[in-house]
Amino acid sequence: MGADTSLRDRFERGLAAPICLTWELTYACNLACTHCLSSSGRRDPKELTTEEALGIIDEIADMKVFYINIGGGEPMIRRDFFQLIEHAVDRRVGVKFSTNGTRIDRAAAQRLASIDYLDIQVSVDGADALTNDRIRGTGSYVAARRAMDNLAAADFGPFKISVVMTRESVEQLDEFEQLAAGYGAQLRLTRLRPSGRGVDVWNELHPSLAQNRRLYRWLVERPEVLTGDSFFHLSALGDPLDGLNLCGAGRVVCLIDPVGEVYACPFVIHDEFRAGNVRDAGFAAVWTRSELFESLREPESPGACGSCGSYDACRGGCMAAKVFTGLEMTDPDPECVFGHGEAALAAKGVVHRPTPTPDHSRRVPVSISAR
Repeated sequence: MGADTSLRDRFERGLAAPICLTWELTYACNLACTHCLSSSGRRDPKELTTEEALGIIDEIADMKVFYINIGGGEPMIRRDFFQLIEHAVDRRVGVKFSTNGTRIDRAAAQRLASIDYLDIQVSVDGADALTNDRIRGTGSYVAARRAMDNLAAADFGPFKISVVMTRESVEQLDEFEQLAAGYGAQLRLTRLRPSGRGVDVWNELHPSLAQNRRLYRWLVERPEVLTGDSFFHLSALGDPLDGLNLCGAGRVVCLIDPVGEVYACPFVIHDEFRAGNVRDAGFAAVWTRSELFESLREPESPGACGSCGSYDACRGGCMAAKVFTGLEMTDPDPECVFGHGEAALAAKGVVHRPTPTPDHSRRVPVSISAR
């Protein structure tokens, strides 16, 4: 326990380079998921060029960043997608990318299978088409399953199936487990945050208190199910879940968006949490000298959670979940397992909440061909 605490203290003070750098390559997307954390849809005309993106890869390789977590939008929409990930692998930077699967045909699957140090997460938000497509769009479940079939046929290996926990998907945990087992894949669950378009649907989609408690027990019994640190707020219920179990924003993680803006974490795409732009001085300068990141690395006050005996376990919860539901940084997580967050929201009577920026959402609904 002492070693774990010492390591956590070190991480809280920040590292010379992020353990994981999340990089949204593009805001372009052929889906329009209702909970999209980056409000993606339309490509931004100021998107980083291929040359700029290659330069960032070289810079983070020199910083010894362990791996990059590539997303979007749909990253495979970029014409230089393979050029970028292959360059990263050549520079010994591991690549993990999240995809809706619509661009993984047989040829793409075979090319992906030929690349080392590559990890793929195919996103679904329901164990069946009816549940999934209500959130991700008509035809998206069939497209994701087709991508999984193509990856399996290409002998890619144990790709990941990534699922956001909503009020509906959390009731299908056993089905997701069976789906992953059928492909020899790894199941990865992530928390729904009120980020991007998720702000508008969070109240109706986020799991209930009872569902979160069941989710915790389910995860404790299945340490092989991956979560990153999505659910560290649930650790207040007992034994900590696997992972760092703290908010790593600006300490061990951060986000580069498609136009080069650097944010403290992928879930706080808002001017208040913007640390700088890689086009101005490069990524390393932002990471090491940003006033925002320096402030996040200072010891934090437990605030309203200081009197709770479980603070050391949950660390007060997720910064983004607080901000975009209208709570203060010193308030409890809105999904606090003891209900303190719900009480704080009710007491404040929040009407106006911060609006995530920017918004590249499509203006019309999107459906995917089932062919």
